[in-house]
Amino acid sequence: MPYDFQVTIDAAEPHPLAAWWAQTLGWAVEPQDEDFIRRMIAEGYATEAETMTYNGSLVWSSGAAINHPEGGRPRVLFQQVPEAKSGKNRLHLDVRVGEENVDAAVAELTARGATYLHKANQGPHWWITMADPEGNEFCVT
Repeated sequence: MPYDFQVTIDAAEPHPLAAWWAQTLGWAVEPQDEDFIRRMIAEGYATEAETMTYNGSLVWSSGAAINHPEGGRPRVLFQQVPEAKSGKNRLHLDVRVGEENVDAAVAELTARGATYLHKANQGPHWWITMADPEGNEFCVT
C-alpha cells in the first residue's frame, strides 16, 4: 500500500524559513485559514498567544507549510521547536539545478542568507553542501 507523507523541518521561526524555501524551490506558502483560527480562539480551543501576524495575515505561530505549485503534494512543513539545531541533519533536501547552474544557484542562495559549507564528490558526481538561514543542511547539484 503506498503511503502519503510530508517532510517536516524543525525551525526557530517557521514562517520566514518557509518563505525562504518557497522562494528557493519556486513553491507556494500554504495559506492558513484566518476565520478558522479566529473561531478556534473564540471557542476556547486556542489562545491569541498561539498566533501571530505574518506578512499581514493571522497565522498559527508554531508552523508554516509550502506546497509544490501543481498541487498539495509534496508538502514541506516547518514546525517551531524551542531548541537550536545542534548537529548534522540526518535527512536533507537535494536542490537539483543542473551542473551548469550550480555556481549561479549557490551565489543566489548565499545572497539570500544560505551558507556555503563545502564541495564534495562521490566518483564523478559532485555537489555543494550549504545551510539554509537556520543552519539546516541541503545540497545543490
